[in-house]
Amino acid sequence: MISNQILQSTLEGLKGITRIDFCIMDTDGKLLVSTAPEQDNYEGDIISFVDSPADSQVVHGYQFFKIFDEHQLEYVLLANGGSDEVYMVGKIAAFQIQNLLIAYKERFDKDNFIKNLLLDNLLLVDIYNRAKKLHIDTEIRRVIFIIETKYEKDSNALDNVRGLLGNKAKDFVTAVDEKNIIVVKELEATDGHKELEKIAQNFYELLKNNGEEDVLIAYGTVVGDIKEVSKSYKEAKLALDVGKIFFSEKSIIAYSTLGIGRLIYQLPLPLCKMFIREVFEGKSPDDLDEETLTTINKFFENNLNVSETSRQLYIHRNTLVYRLDKLQKSTGLDLRVFEDAITFKIALMVVKYMKYMETMEY
Repeated sequence: MISNQILQSTLEGLKGITRIDFCIMDTDGKLLVSTAPEQDNYEGDIISFVDSPADSQVVHGYQFFKIFDEHQLEYVLLANGGSDEVYMVGKIAAFQIQNLLIAYKERFDKDNFIKNLLLDNLLLVDIYNRAKKLHIDTEIRRVIFIIETKYEKDSNALDNVRGLLGNKAKDFVTAVDEKNIIVVKELEATDGHKELEKIAQNFYELLKNNGEEDVLIAYGTVVGDIKEVSKSYKEAKLALDVGKIFFSEKSIIAYSTLGIGRLIYQLPLPLCKMFIREVFEGKSPDDLDEETLTTINKFFENNLNVSETSRQLYIHRNTLVYRLDKLQKSTGLDLRVFEDAITFKIALMVVKYMKYMETMEY
């Protein structure tokens, strides 16, 4: 079914060209859209016309036309005027709207197929059979982008994103829930991580410039067969969730860059709590003061380099060594030793994960 917004836009375009007023009624005579400021009540005439075998007729100075969707009467179009010229324009308008019905139905069928494909609701044989009927290439490189914004989605938001992203015939824009918009993007044979990052950045800038707030974009890995599209979707979804925990400063997250965060995200909370207890003997990294945490994070950023870390913190080298010694006494971990540093880094990430999961429970 075409939205009334699309029908109204189509009629206004036709009026702009022909200077003829149009309106569209449903088969019960209810007005759906119109270009005239006021519209007479034609309910009885519409019902009589619907029951008649005629495809068109003139009633009270209006041309009536039937519009079918696969032999099913869908709309009645009214064109203002009884002349042959108005009849010809009305036939063209009815033909245009009938073609719109076909196009939107095909897009709806494709949208349904893509949704079920993403959610793994199709058998392998059905995937290839339906793709063939819908003229969708099965062996082409694709990747899934998930776009999350501040507001929940509606059909208009999806249409806006389709428009913003160029409405390319071989790309699909859909949604499987109220929060996220999904883009199934077709790629060139040579497109790699650099190109994917650029595409994501373009999406981000387009949406921000269009007034969207708190835009977050995640994408999976490239797949070469249509049956693997759901894999890229699951990866993008995981990247979106993991990114919120460990990369909250980023607006674009790739599944391939999640690193150890992807492993931690799959750990059960009781195991995480046991790990923290064992490493810190009942204490927690949360107990550390802000200065110590800043020192630790900067030390990790500089790959355990004491000289570079002290320079960036604007402190003497001996001051940094003193802080590291103090941390070793309180936790038993020496961050200058690679194994201890890895343990501490993982512990910090585990605590961050636990905090996030606890907030999600409320």
